[in-house]
Amino acid sequence: MFIPEHYKNTDVKEIHDFLKNNSFGILINTIEGKPWGTHIPLELCKNEMGNDILVGHIAKANLQSKNLNNGDQVLCIFNGPHSYISSSWYQQEEVPTWNYIAVHVYGTVKIQTSDELLTSLHALVDKYEQQSEHPVSLNNMSKKTMRQVTGIIGFEIEINDIQAVNKLSQGRSHDHPKIISELEKQGASEKAVAEEMKKRLHE
Repeated sequence: MFIPEHYKNTDVKEIHDFLKNNSFGILINTIEGKPWGTHIPLELCKNEMGNDILVGHIAKANLQSKNLNNGDQVLCIFNGPHSYISSSWYQQEEVPTWNYIAVHVYGTVKIQTSDELLTSLHALVDKYEQQSEHPVSLNNMSKKTMRQVTGIIGFEIEINDIQAVNKLSQGRSHDHPKIISELEKQGASEKAVAEEMKKRLHE
């Protein structure tokens, strides 16, 4: 994606933390010359060789699964908080804009074996059930329920390139206090953008 130099994020730890905290992404490949995307959880892990990978699964009924093969190149998009920025919050006249955080991951597909898929499903469920008052486990589900696993394919994506953007009104530091205060009056996404801006006030 196009990223002006002053919006580019190259902090690997920060990017990895972002991917772990915003793991519901979009898997994109091409089917008969047409871009195709599926919204799914894509978990950042390491493979047995210690390389960074994304792990996910999709339904076999999804046409994308029939066009997902070992060695394919794919794009995964992850979005963070975003917000409209009114130019009425600036000290001098300027056009309005949009602040946002996003990461694009490019990688190579490896289709999982059935055992690898089951292992990744256990890890996925265990991760997100931690916050549940009464957590469930795949270990306790019936054979009938677990037969649904035959309806999906699992895959790993070995990461080849990461492009990350933090567009947070860089270059307008004199306007940051006003922008932050206005964002904090609004909804959850706007407040999250304000928090990200505050983290960088003294960088």
